[in-house]
Order: sequence, then structure tokens, then C-alpha cells
Amino acid sequence: MPLLLLPYATTTQALSATTAQVIHGTEPYLTFDNGVTKVTTTEGLLGITISDGTTQTTYTPSHNTSTAANPIVLPVANQRFTDIGMLVPTNTNSIALSSLIGAPYNYWGDDDGDGQGTNGVTATGNLTVSITDSNGQVVSRDTILNTCGTTVPPYKLVLTSTAGSLTTQYGLPNSSSFSGGTATYYISPKGGPTICYARPSLDRGSDNYAGFDTIWSPTKGFLVQSTTPSSYSRNFPTTGANNLYFDLDISGINGSTLTWPTVTQGGITATMTPSPDNANNIRVTLTGPVATASQQSSATPGSIATPILPQTFVLVGKDSSNNEVLSYGFVLKKWFVHRGTQRGNLANTSSWCSSLGGGYRLSQAKDLTNGVGTSDNTNNYYKRNIGKGLFAEWGNMNVYTAAGFAKVGYFTSDSSGSYQVVVRSDSGSVGNAFPSSSGFGLCIYP
Repeated sequence: MPLLLLPYATTTQALSATTAQVIHGTEPYLTFDNGVTKVTTTEGLLGITISDGTTQTTYTPSHNTSTAANPIVLPVANQRFTDIGMLVPTNTNSIALSSLIGAPYNYWGDDDGDGQGTNGVTATGNLTVSITDSNGQVVSRDTILNTCGTTVPPYKLVLTSTAGSLTTQYGLPNSSSFSGGTATYYISPKGGPTICYARPSLDRGSDNYAGFDTIWSPTKGFLVQSTTPSSYSRNFPTTGANNLYFDLDISGINGSTLTWPTVTQGGITATMTPSPDNANNIRVTLTGPVATASQQSSATPGSIATPILPQTFVLVGKDSSNNEVLSYGFVLKKWFVHRGTQRGNLANTSSWCSSLGGGYRLSQAKDLTNGVGTSDNTNNYYKRNIGKGLFAEWGNMNVYTAAGFAKVGYFTSDSSGSYQVVVRSDSGSVGNAFPSSSGFGLCIYP
């Protein structure tokens, strides 16, 4: 029987040799921006990203020339450290990489699709950020950075990592390794026009009267709490009365060179003029419902206008081309009407408020002060704060001469045993008086 010879399949041999090779893909990476920035080295782990919303610039330890004398300047005014991209999430200053890759962050990726499923990816190591100003003061991530804050630029941002790795269960390569390291960046806010403070009277605003330093400066007034319209309610003031005023403390431009249109909302008007204390700043005067002198002296004053509250006020400074340069927003929630220097007993004073119509009522102590008995303040005087009462916001009311407040205690609708609670307009201190005694009246709406 003849021998059957089969042809030699060289193509089969070649195919087998090719498929025997291991397929190389890409290593897993850490990312804080859905894969735009892919971190596979210590260099990237210690990097930061600055953005103006359109253009993104990345700095790493080997591409960092910043110094205290030559800092990185943020591209947009009033940015925060939460606007600077880094692998440390904005709600913490230290994190284990094992937490970083899990919910809610999920700061990792793999372009080959490796690492999916239970235990598909693991990580080791830690990453920490610390931020201080030029005086060594610790600065929080959500601090608004500008040229007039209580912190002093330039800021020192230090990122520190321990040795670690990011590993997927399958794939080749399936791991990225990181060594321990430190990177230091110096950062300054963008200059330019900024509203630094909203300053009512500073009288009775220091020492025991001073509020939290994140809200109140004894020498400057209330810090701007928000530049975001949805949270303008965090700003001063939330209370008002006819002819009360405050100054906008402005940096980076002479505020009086701008045009500030009058704003009227709900029957209350805010009028802006150059501050007589400093023409660089702008004075804001509130006018609205008020009792006339004859109404103050009458037991039955008759109705006055009732404001529509709450109301959001946005004060805008515009240049000669009608471009917005500066803005400041606040939300008025309560309006007060007083009886001047006219005295009356409790019943007479309470009735006078009701006679104003429209829902006016005698104020409660907490409407006026955050002194003892009205809050967790253990001292019998106000501490300057926003939203904690008329006197706590505006300070010594006797300073506002045109507003016409009385210089001593006001009856409130609160009682203490057989006594009625009274509050002083200069200090916010709380005391007691007989209902039959003679006192001053201060009404509130709503």
C-alpha cells in the first residue's frame, strides 16, 4: 500500500506561534476626572490640575517651579482649593488609596476593562494634603481665595504619599506602583476687583462681642460667605430697618468709579453711594416701611406698608461700558419698625405693633439678640453673627442716628415668670421688667 504524504501547513505553525504570545494591554490608573488625567506613577499621584473652566494645566513634582516668591496664580477670581484637581477628594485631607477606588469616589480606571467585579481591583498606600497660608495658618479646602481674606497668600499646598500600588486581578500589566514622596506647591489667588467684607457698625464688635472668625472680623465686619446666588442667604444682612446702612469693603478697584443701580424688592430699597468713611468703598442704605413721628406718638397709629419677604437683593457695580464688575447678594428675611422714643407699658406697646396692620407683631428676644437665654451663648450680650437677631447683625443701634432707635431696652413678647423680657439695643443684653413699667416698642414682620 503506497504511503500517503500530507502537505506541510506552514500557515498553521505560524498562527500557533502568534497566538501563544501574551497580549500586552495598559496598566490600571487612578483618576479624579473620569480618565482625562491618568495617574500611574508617583509623579502623577502628587500632581495637581488648575482650570479656568476651558483650559486645564497640570503641575507635577518635576514640572513645578512655584516658590513663595513666584507662586502659581489661579486663573479665576474667588476660586477655592476645592477647584484644584487632585486625587485627595474635596471632603477630606487624607485618604487611603483603597478607599479612593471604592464608592463613592471610584477614582480609578483601566482602558482594557480589567478589574471589574468583586475584588477585581485593589490598592495600597495613603495620600494626604495640607494647606497653610504665609503665616502658617491652616486653610480649609473650601476657603474662598482672594486678596482680602483673613488668610494671607501665597498658600503652601503639600501633597504627601506613602508607597503603594493599584492592582487588577487580571490583565498585563495589571499593576501600577507608587513610591513615597512629597510635593510642595505655592499658590496665590487671582487679583482683581473683589468685595471683601460687608461692614455695619463695628461698635460693640470686638472682644466679648466678636463672633466666629470665619464670619466676623472686629476690624472689617462680616466676611462674604457666598458668591453663589443659591446661597446668598448666608450673607449679611438678613434683617433690616429704615435707614440702617453698611459698607461694602472693596479691593482691587475704586468702588466709587462704578455705577451702582438702586435695587427695590418687595417694598424695600437698597441705595448705593460712596462711603463717607472711604470713597473706595460703597455705602448701602436700606429704606422701607417706617412709622412717622405722629404714628409713633399715637396709641392707634394706623396701618403702614408691609414688605414682601423674604427678598433677594443683588447689588451690582458696572463700569462705563455697562459691564458687571462686582456684585454682592443677600436675602432679607425680617423687617423691623420701632416706635422712636415713645414709651408705653407692655400692653400698649404690643397693641401699637398690632395696629400697624399687615401682620406686624412685638419682637421676641431671639429676633433681636443671641445673648444668654436665646442661644448657646453663655454671655449676656450678643456675639456678632449673621441670622442671629437684629442687634447681633447690626451692632450698637444707637450709632445709626438717622434710623432713630432708642438707647435702652425694648419690650419683647417673651415673659419670665411675672416679668417681661427686655433687650438692650446697644449690647443685646437680656433683662426683665414689670409689664406695667414703661418701655420702648420694636415690631417685626413677619
